[in-house]
Amino acid sequence: MTLLSSERSAEQLLASRPPEDDGRVYGWQRPPIEVAPPSVTSAGQEAIDLAARAGLYLDPWQQHVLRVGMGEQADGSWASFEVAVNVPRQNGKGVIIEARELWGLFIGGEELILHSAHEFKTAKNAFKRIERLIRQTPDLHKRVKTYRQTVGEEGIELHTGQLLRFIARSKGSGRGFTGHCNVMDEDMILGDNEMDALLPTMAAVDDPQIWYLGSAGIGAPSVQLGRLRRRALAAIEAGSQDPSLAYMEWSADPHLDECSQDCDKHDDADSDEAVLKSNPGVGYRLTLEKVARERATLSAAGYARERLGVGEYPSDEADTWQVIGEEVWRALAVADAERSAPVAFAIDMTPERSHAAICAAFRWRGGVHVAVVEHRPGAGWIVERAKELHGKWDPRCWVIDPASPAASLIPALEDDVEGLGVEVVKPKAREMAAACGQFYDAVATQSLTHFDEAPLASALAGAQKRDLGDAWAWARRTVGVDISPLVAATEAAWGLGVEVEDDVDPLDNIL
Repeated sequence: MTLLSSERSAEQLLASRPPEDDGRVYGWQRPPIEVAPPSVTSAGQEAIDLAARAGLYLDPWQQHVLRVGMGEQADGSWASFEVAVNVPRQNGKGVIIEARELWGLFIGGEELILHSAHEFKTAKNAFKRIERLIRQTPDLHKRVKTYRQTVGEEGIELHTGQLLRFIARSKGSGRGFTGHCNVMDEDMILGDNEMDALLPTMAAVDDPQIWYLGSAGIGAPSVQLGRLRRRALAAIEAGSQDPSLAYMEWSADPHLDECSQDCDKHDDADSDEAVLKSNPGVGYRLTLEKVARERATLSAAGYARERLGVGEYPSDEADTWQVIGEEVWRALAVADAERSAPVAFAIDMTPERSHAAICAAFRWRGGVHVAVVEHRPGAGWIVERAKELHGKWDPRCWVIDPASPAASLIPALEDDVEGLGVEVVKPKAREMAAACGQFYDAVATQSLTHFDEAPLASALAGAQKRDLGDAWAWARRTVGVDISPLVAATEAAWGLGVEVEDDVDPLDNIL
């Protein structure tokens, strides 16, 4: 079990160099993030050798994935029930899939292998690729009973009964089959409905295995990939292994805005080193020159996701709504609320500075209404948006917790020339605790309303309490949870009652 995301070792960079040193630069052949249960032997070499017979020669990193993913326990059963490979596009993950499926058909004797993809065209292309490999290998081709070409029925069946089926994922696809091996391609688009349809197909199988392969998470659609990644990171953090998951991820860990110039814990997103760390295919099918062209064309966020493997993963939906119940919160939703003065704004940001939120609060129907004004990735947009809002609404105050990541914005907002020229209200720890208590009480007494906005609901679903002496403040349950909309809404509501300079109509205890 390794976590190498902050290491820069020559061994990692050169691990793939062929016996004859050709001077080329190669990507890391071992993943920066890897966790796997212990194994005694591996069937991976059999898969590698069979692929070579079919004319499919694997890079060192692809061989590594197969050796780890196909590790076996002493009794010959799989060490890993689940194997996940998270690697940027165009690095060659399809070759891993083909080698694993060839082994399952011709050596492993797996009676049914289900290959699924998010889109039908992707599944069909995968079928065509492995069909060509088998047809060009006489000793494999002669074992094939039929290549099923009917649309929706694509597959390869052997005379001995083994079957490889290709399907597009849906809520119902895969039901009724008993799969010995499930291959989930494009796993960054894989949710509960698809898992509910496909995973139970393995329940009656003695020693099944499921493979997930894809690239960095893209937010809400990456439900299952997010779960797998959290399990892997939790095992790494605990210094242990997940008992049934082999997880391998190639990704960079870019610098945060608050990183010092000499920070050596994160990667420079514009560097070749970040590319090599996240792209094992460099030196084989990718080059630094090609990647440089991508970097010049793509947006910063798109380049980070597609080439550096910097993903966005949804929070775990299990065990959510720990502080305020979902039904209680939903019952406070309203379709409309007339915005009126006074208005208070607040800003909060995730510790990684990946997302930030601006929320507003104002009096309505004898209570307080909170709303998410903006919730976006990054931090560069905040000051300009705050200027727009300040000019339009003339708020009684802006609130930012001086102990939060958003504190770095305070000087810019208070700047008379470049910023808003206002004094930002900076709650102390005891005041943050009071704000959280007031927010909670307002929900309990039904004196708070909201627009049922998804960012705020998601934040509440993933929030928990953090003790502050005898009181508490908001905290996120896992690293992947973004509670910035909740914190900002809480601060904005508190801002309606806080004393501010030259305030002609203080609203005490608005909550």
